[in-house]
Amino acid sequence: MKWVKFKVKTITEAEDIIISTLYDIGLEGAQIEDKVPLTALEKEQMFVDILPDGPDDDGIAYLSFFVEEKEDGSLEVQGQPTDKESILAQVKQELEDLRMFMDIGEGTVTVDETEDIDWINNWKQYFHQFYIDDILVIPSWEDVKPEDDDKMVLHIDPGTAFGTGMHETTQLCIRQLRKHITKDTELLDVGTGSGILAILSLMFGAKHAVGTDLDICAVDAVAQNCETNGIDSKRFEMMIGNIITDKAVQDKVGYECYDIVVANILADVLVPLTPVIVNQLKKGGIYITSGIIDDKEQTVVDAVRAAGLEVLEVTYQGEWVSVTARKN
Repeated sequence: MKWVKFKVKTITEAEDIIISTLYDIGLEGAQIEDKVPLTALEKEQMFVDILPDGPDDDGIAYLSFFVEEKEDGSLEVQGQPTDKESILAQVKQELEDLRMFMDIGEGTVTVDETEDIDWINNWKQYFHQFYIDDILVIPSWEDVKPEDDDKMVLHIDPGTAFGTGMHETTQLCIRQLRKHITKDTELLDVGTGSGILAILSLMFGAKHAVGTDLDICAVDAVAQNCETNGIDSKRFEMMIGNIITDKAVQDKVGYECYDIVVANILADVLVPLTPVIVNQLKKGGIYITSGIIDDKEQTVVDAVRAAGLEVLEVTYQGEWVSVTARKN
């Protein structure tokens, strides 16, 4: 089996959002190469206690994505025929779009071929059901155990779009959402990806959700995940476009009509987003953010306060931070 590999040179702080963006256009099997030291949890998962010291972290990261090459040399992404040149052009365009509002470093892309890697299926052995507090998150190829029948169950598969609930930032947002959602909540999820935060909000009892994303592929991902979890499509509306820079998107999303806005992105995106999104919040509305690495905490807190919001709570998990604020 042959695979075409698209390798992006970037910086470590941009890893998450680039993976999210390229998953949204149908690239899968992300492989990360960087010099960031392993966390205690990562060492535990690798079944080692002590690793030899590695090279100093230089902030550079390489992200590789794989597309299967068929016997006739053709390629297919999300069920549509394509070719290396088209994918490369789309990847470069997505990177340039990201560069408009955040630092992605060099952002160059190389293309190569590799063989005998079943990326699409092999990763399934590493993704199993897990818990976020009392919520069971389970992929489609596993069954709910009898002892979990009384738990809230979220059915979601990795790969359709970014967001499975495994990342600390997603879990931070979920806990904050549970604190503030009521049966009357109108929710806006900026950068919705797989729709996990909005879907769980609806499962928690929110009345209605709107999700925005930069890529049209999020529409199908959200629709699939809503159907899998029994969410009525009328309760979750998707809008495509850049809410930070596109006035038409801002108008379509609406002003002062959301009880909660949640944005699990990155600090470099949250800073320009916050003074815009404050206009979408109702008075008294709650703004929940994450995707913030710990050394960017003050940057986001300052941006939130500069937008006239009151910081209610700052929570932590690992090296990640969530900032929750209110529009008074």
